[in-house]
Amino acid sequence: MTEVSTDGGLSEATLAELRQIAARYPQPRSGLLPMLHLVQATQGRVTSEGIEACAEILDISTADVSGVATFYTMYKRRPVGDYHVGVCTNTLCAVMGGDAIFERLKEHLDVGNDETTDDGRITLEHIECNAACDYAPVMMVNWEFMDNMTPESARQLVDDLREGTEVRSTRGPRIATWREVERVLAGFPDDRVDEGPAAGPASLVGLEVARRRGWTAPSTETAGAVGSPADSATEAAEQADTSRAESETKQESDTEQQKGGQDD
Repeated sequence: MTEVSTDGGLSEATLAELRQIAARYPQPRSGLLPMLHLVQATQGRVTSEGIEACAEILDISTADVSGVATFYTMYKRRPVGDYHVGVCTNTLCAVMGGDAIFERLKEHLDVGNDETTDDGRITLEHIECNAACDYAPVMMVNWEFMDNMTPESARQLVDDLREGTEVRSTRGPRIATWREVERVLAGFPDDRVDEGPAAGPASLVGLEVARRRGWTAPSTETAGAVGSPADSATEAAEQADTSRAESETKQESDTEQQKGGQDD
């Protein structure tokens, strides 16, 4: 695990991990994004000290590092709470209730956009499209999906997070803390990758329609390209992911049907 030095700065263990990340890449500078995530995992935000450390390890200027840290919205210059709660307020989610959810949470938590509750538990932010319009309105907690939300379920969600109740993503794992997730984004797995379904029914509708109608993607030969071993490996991996998602979805559907039969 990442260590934090007693003075609140970057520990030697963390500096060693930053160097480890840089060494993964033929061009060390390519490691800057995960390195900044590790800084956030350690210090809760991108600090001046973290910027200087990344610049020194990568042999680039602090201005270069700051330019990246201020360009991407996932990097924060102010402390983030234990749980970053993002509410999609882009067009479809807004129409489906995202704006109402965001307003309810601001009132309930007594915070504004990109602000943190007094107890340090929740940071609330309205965010751009999560690419999950089939489950609108969508929220994210530390970048894990919470689908088909309402103002009431959103309020219950943040209350559960503040009380320490275990919360699971709709299509993912148990919700970890902000710093734990930032460490994963830095490239240090937390062994939760296989928790939760890979996809839900709404995401697989197009695939089901295509299969009923016999639609298939053109082969690489038909498209005028010659298939390579890499192409075959990619196709096999995609088929495996799809099969897993379908299997999980069917199991969930069967379970719901069984529950419905028992209720009847």
